Amino acid sequence: MSNSKKMIPLYILMVNIFIALLGQGMVMPILPDYLKQFSAGGSAAGYLVAVFGAAQFIFSPIGGQLSDKYGRKKLILSGMFLTVISDFMFAISHELILLYIARFIGGIGLGLMIPSNLAYVADSTTKETRAKGMGYFSAAMNLGMVLGPGIGGMVAKFGIRVPYFGAAFLGFIATLLTFILPETLTVEKRNELKAVKKQESALKQLIQSVHGSYFKYLMLIFIMTFGLQNYETVYSLYVKQKYGFSSQVISVIITLGAIIGIVVQVGLIDKVIRRYGEYKLIRFSLFMSAVALVLMLVKVNLIYLLAVCAVFFAFNSFLRPTVNTMLSNEAGNEQGFVSGLSNTYTSLGGIIGPIMAGNLFDKNINLPYAVGAFILLGTIGLTFQRNKTDTKEVSQNE
Repeated sequence: MSNSKKMIPLYILMVNIFIALLGQGMVMPILPDYLKQFSAGGSAAGYLVAVFGAAQFIFSPIGGQLSDKYGRKKLILSGMFLTVISDFMFAISHELILLYIARFIGGIGLGLMIPSNLAYVADSTTKETRAKGMGYFSAAMNLGMVLGPGIGGMVAKFGIRVPYFGAAFLGFIATLLTFILPETLTVEKRNELKAVKKQESALKQLIQSVHGSYFKYLMLIFIMTFGLQNYETVYSLYVKQKYGFSSQVISVIITLGAIIGIVVQVGLIDKVIRRYGEYKLIRFSLFMSAVALVLMLVKVNLIYLLAVCAVFFAFNSFLRPTVNTMLSNEAGNEQGFVSGLSNTYTSLGGIIGPIMAGNLFDKNINLPYAVGAFILLGTIGLTFQRNKTDTKEVSQNE
């Protein structure tokens, strides 16, 4: 079978995750206005995000293990179905407590689905095509999240609950698409994996991961997510306070910057990795992401701000698929389990990043970007802790 035919399931998966995250992105911009119907404000919105992140944190390692035991397709289907229930509950609820329940269910859905998706990409690609596959999959995720808010804002004109019904509908379509996905984990391979890891709590798996050979990659994922969330959480407040730009202008800046990042992922990542190797790319991307955060502290004009945003998103877009590829290569036969841990560390970064950014912003508007840059630069040290396999692999790339 040719490489192009082998990639067909991956393309279907990309369409699937794009539709799913397009729906998820649609609901976020109108959340503050939606909460007004429940006489709730910013604190409720914060708790809703925390509930979602907590559920994802708890169920990600479980989802990864279950995908090793029962197959990728079943877990992707289960996760998609739970997100549909979550969005539909959110659309029809008239009590605040039901919104929390809905968000918790949605977090479970993503906790089951994302590790299985990452493991599916690893199953569907070879070592040579894995970086490209991870880049394409990550680009599909980002595109859905970038286009979703704009579409959600337009759809909300027809009713404040319409985006949530729309998200449920798109999730249902993505669920149906999952049925045509072929299973990538054979019954024989599942039987081999049953004895590899016993199902344990997220906390125990988190503690055990510190001793794993892939821990440094998990830490890189945590720092990347932390850096991205740190950047995005206070971006609108920072730019509005420093430049006085409207929300519309700010959303255009973020969207254009993110689109540039997607183009970089799809068009360049495979070529750059082949030429320079994963470690050099990660180091340079961490350095340039930190530089972009420092440049944010300098006030110039709109074009300058757009350029800085593009630099940050472009080099940040190199990081995730590259580190996921290296993590996948290190995982061996534990693709689902390690993908679950990856999503757990992503969830942690998604929880800690916004909390830290918000608190630092309240003290001084420049602190989130100054501290974020310092942390990203310090993380470069992780890429020098190689084992013999890493050194051999890099020398081959070079």
